[in-house]
Amino acid sequence: MQRHFFNDDEINLPDFAALCSHNVNSEDYKFSLDIQQRVVIYEGEHIQALISTQQAFDLKSELHHCIKDGPGIVVVRQAFQDLKVIDRATEIFKEIIEEEKTSDQHRGDHFAKVGENERIWNALQKFCERDPEAFVAYYNNPVLRFISEAWLGPFYQLTSQVNIVKPGGQAQQPHRDYHLGFQDDSIVAEFPIASQIFSQLLTLQGAVAHTEMNTSAGPTLLLPFSQQYPLGYLAWRNPEFIDYFQHNAVQLPLNKGDAVFFSPALFHAGGNNTESSDRIANLLQVSSAFGKPMESVDRSKITKLIYPLLLAGKQAKLFSLEESKSVCLSVVDGYSFPTNLDLDSPLAGSAPETVQTLIERALNEEWPIERFCEGLDEATKRRLA
Repeated sequence: MQRHFFNDDEINLPDFAALCSHNVNSEDYKFSLDIQQRVVIYEGEHIQALISTQQAFDLKSELHHCIKDGPGIVVVRQAFQDLKVIDRATEIFKEIIEEEKTSDQHRGDHFAKVGENERIWNALQKFCERDPEAFVAYYNNPVLRFISEAWLGPFYQLTSQVNIVKPGGQAQQPHRDYHLGFQDDSIVAEFPIASQIFSQLLTLQGAVAHTEMNTSAGPTLLLPFSQQYPLGYLAWRNPEFIDYFQHNAVQLPLNKGDAVFFSPALFHAGGNNTESSDRIANLLQVSSAFGKPMESVDRSKITKLIYPLLLAGKQAKLFSLEESKSVCLSVVDGYSFPTNLDLDSPLAGSAPETVQTLIERALNEEWPIERFCEGLDEATKRRLA
């Protein structure tokens, strides 16, 4: 009989090292710009140009293969082409941090000593509440949406945290991320190995560079192919595996506006910041419709904040359909379930209307703001037990 449960004393460094020594086959990545240090690099403008073409599915397949069966990492040069959007967001993030320093809301980073980093939890909601217009300009990015859908499919949910590493900030220990990367080994061992492997498919990790990140600034250290090790959630705290990571991880410099995406199962760690300036990144967790996001977000509130901007943008033809949809997908719950089927019964097909389709219908029919807010409140109430 095949075994399905394992303990941390069964991890095997030679098996891990064999996986992590794989090379990248350039023929698998025909849409890429370059391959450096076994990391596949794409150009944001090129991705955006292919989104509405017949090659979009092929590109999605290539990106998915890279994250799942390839090195596990995708770097996108100029994911944000308008750096004014990045700079405005950075200003807002700094304002939020300064305010939280004077309140009991201020919290540190769970991977660093107190005072080394600044962290904004639930940055998605706080960003939108502070400046909905800047929020829409930031998240109307079709490249973020396309890569998220390439890994997770539709109806994903986005959360984000902002991380500022000050000069002298020390490197993190290598780790895996949410879900099981946040659990102790004793808890991980209670999950069958199939669940451990499947959990990797429920989340996409991302980071948008808000500053120039030379290697001396400590951009993320990454270990290509490490996401493929089945017992990795039991291994990342092991001293031998940590030592292997420290001797074999790679580090690519990032320019402001670049983004990196990787499997949550990839062994990775923020590096030492030996520069004289802060290293600032917006950390993205994109969650499958079938999983649980890491943070609770008041999505109804954010949706009401952005609807007037999307409506005005449609009427003035400021946004393309793809841009408006990208914003919606970063905010709303696009999946039909869970819901209260007594009140929220399907009117057509097998699933009730989602908030995503509601906001699309409202924009297409140009509902007044008050009507949309009432419709959203009614839809939200129907979903409650």
